[in-house]
Amino acid sequence: MQAMLLPQIVHLDENQTPLILHNIPIPKPGDNEVLIQVAACGVCHTELDEIEGRTLPAFFPMILGHQVTGKIVELGKYAFKYPIETRVGIAWFYSSCGQCEFCRNGFENLCPEFKATGRDAHGGYAEYMVAPEDAVFPLPEQLDSIKAAPLLCAGAIGYRSLRLANLSNGRRLGLCGFGASAHLVLKLVRYLYPNTPVYVFARSEQERQFAISLGAEWAGDFTDQSPVKLHAIIDTTPVWFTIVNVLKNLLPNGRLVINAIRKETSDIHSLTTLDYARDLWLEKELKSVANVTRQDVAEFLHLAAVIPIIPEVETYQLAEANRALWELKNRHIRGAKVLLIGETTSAAPI
Repeated sequence: MQAMLLPQIVHLDENQTPLILHNIPIPKPGDNEVLIQVAACGVCHTELDEIEGRTLPAFFPMILGHQVTGKIVELGKYAFKYPIETRVGIAWFYSSCGQCEFCRNGFENLCPEFKATGRDAHGGYAEYMVAPEDAVFPLPEQLDSIKAAPLLCAGAIGYRSLRLANLSNGRRLGLCGFGASAHLVLKLVRYLYPNTPVYVFARSEQERQFAISLGAEWAGDFTDQSPVKLHAIIDTTPVWFTIVNVLKNLLPNGRLVINAIRKETSDIHSLTTLDYARDLWLEKELKSVANVTRQDVAEFLHLAAVIPIIPEVETYQLAEANRALWELKNRHIRGAKVLLIGETTSAAPI
């Protein structure tokens, strides 16, 4: 099979082609695993963190990718949950211990033995991959293979971020950054909280106009003051500068949810401008998002099919993964980026 391999940690400013296309053997599923023929795989900012070493792959060479769609083509000896030919998705969650207090209470994303797809085990930048059967999710027939891919991370983690924002209908929400995850959150808010106005902070005029076209009440730069104070803000950017600048827009008792696996450190000096009285006093909160749980993915896929949520996507061939990553690194973003790898399936009529 063909796969894009990451052989070592590199910085994209120094090497614009960190992944190398190789032919390697098709993997065999273990006892409780399934073999998936990959149809598509979303490209996520977390892949940049893995390539540049902010969150380290468990071994090299690594096959990245954790927004995977495809179909089951082989079952392990004890894999009985889904039959062959089932269309499935695989998200960031790959496995956990299943026994600790976090796993027992539905917080497997906090498990000390948490393993991530494409970081601790090979992911979906390949024609085939294996995954534990507990880590795959049947795709609703309303979702096609291409546009379902971003839902498995950008969508699911956006859904978790929205839950952690403690929002209710009519309370004002800010979105800091407007890429793959944030544009899906906006679509989700319009369905779940129809009276909630959304205020978007984005770096480019193109992103701001895109937000307005999807129903945002207002869109401005990160340094702008929103027209009114906000009850919650979800940050999806890779830097500290944005957080320092948007905190001033929170109401007392407001919450800023940081949706990022890692933050880049190039602008960490921005934190020195944090003003406690202006930015954090009056019981404002900072809350981080740690990956997603299986429940998040399952609930969000159901919602995405019902609403429906159809992401804006840009598509690339597997061999073009480096170009997609470079464009993501340089903020050439409109919606989500998806690699086309194998046979894709169109959605059923809604």
